[in-house]
Amino acid sequence: MSLGPVMLDIAGMELSVNDRARLSHPLVGGVILFARNYASPAQLVELTAAIHALRIPPLLIAVDQEGGRVQRFREGFTRLPAMRELGAAWDRHPHQARQLAWQTGYVSASELKACGVDLSFAPVLDLDYGQSCVIGDRAFHRKPQAVAELTHDLMRGMKAAGMMAVGKHFPGHGAIQADTHVETAVDRRPYVDIKMADLIPFRQMIGYGLHGIMAAHVIYPQVDTYPAGFSRVWLQDVLRQTLCFEGCIFSDDLSMQATHSYGSIEQRARQALQAGCDMVLVCNDTEASDQLLNSLPWELSATSMARLARIRGERAKYAWSRLHESEQFIRAVKAISAIAA
Repeated sequence: MSLGPVMLDIAGMELSVNDRARLSHPLVGGVILFARNYASPAQLVELTAAIHALRIPPLLIAVDQEGGRVQRFREGFTRLPAMRELGAAWDRHPHQARQLAWQTGYVSASELKACGVDLSFAPVLDLDYGQSCVIGDRAFHRKPQAVAELTHDLMRGMKAAGMMAVGKHFPGHGAIQADTHVETAVDRRPYVDIKMADLIPFRQMIGYGLHGIMAAHVIYPQVDTYPAGFSRVWLQDVLRQTLCFEGCIFSDDLSMQATHSYGSIEQRARQALQAGCDMVLVCNDTEASDQLLNSLPWELSATSMARLARIRGERAKYAWSRLHESEQFIRAVKAISAIAA
C-alpha cells in the first residue's frame, strides 16, 4: 500500500479504534498532531510508534512546532523562541543570529525526530509587515533578505538532525490582517509587488534546497480568483515553472473558514490536488474527514509519491534517552534558551 494524498488529525493521546480504521484508509498518507495529542515525550514516542506501525510505508507524522506561540509540544521539550526574536537578533548581530537560527532548527528537529515525528511545518517565510493578526511574531523579519538568511540556517539545522523543512505560507501571508482560520483573506497587491518582496525568501530557499512548501488560503485577485492553494497559476505557473520548485506542496487545512465558499470538502480537496498540491490537510472535523475518505477517488502520481518519500527525512540521530547526552545538543539548547526566556 502506498501513501495517499490526505493528512488527518486524531482526537487524543492514543489511537482509538476509529483512528486506526480512518488512518488505514488508502487515501490517507499522514497525520498531523496537536497539543491535545501530547502529554510527555514518553507518551509521544508510544503514539508515533503506534501510528508508524499501522502501514507500510509508514504514515508521515507532522506537527506545527515553529516556536513562540506556535509550539504544540511544550512540557519536556525545549522552549523555542518566537521567530521575530531571531529577526531582532539579526538586526544587532547578523552572524550570531544565523548561528542561533541553526541551533533552533537543530534542537527542534532533534527533539521531534527522537520522538518519532517526521516533519514540522516550519519555517514561516512570510514577511513581518506588522499587521497580520495570525502571522505576527511567527515571522522572522520585514526584510526579505533577513528572512532568507535566517530561514536558510534554520533549515540547515533541521537537516543536520535529519528533518526536511516545509516553508509557509506561499506566496506570502504577512501583508494582510485577516486570519484564514476564521475569515476570507484577500491581498490586493499586484504580482510585481509580491514578486519583489514576499517571493524573495521562497525563491532563495528553493535555491538552497527547500523540500516542502505549504500554500496559503489567501486570494490574490490581481493574479487569480482562487486562493493560492487552489490555484494552478500560483502552484504550477509560479511555483513549479517560474521558481523551479521540485519538492512537496502541502495545502493548508481545508477545514479553515477561508475555504468554505469553494464547495464540499471533496470539492475543496479535488481543487487543491488538481491545482498541484501533493497532500491536503483536513483537521479538527471528523465528519468532513470521513466524508472525504468515502467520496474522493484519487491516486498519487509517482512523482508525488517520490516527493513524499523525500520529505520524510532521515532516521533520528539519537533516541530521546540519549539526546540530552549530546554536547552539540546541550550547547544549542543553552544558546536558544537565553532568547526564549
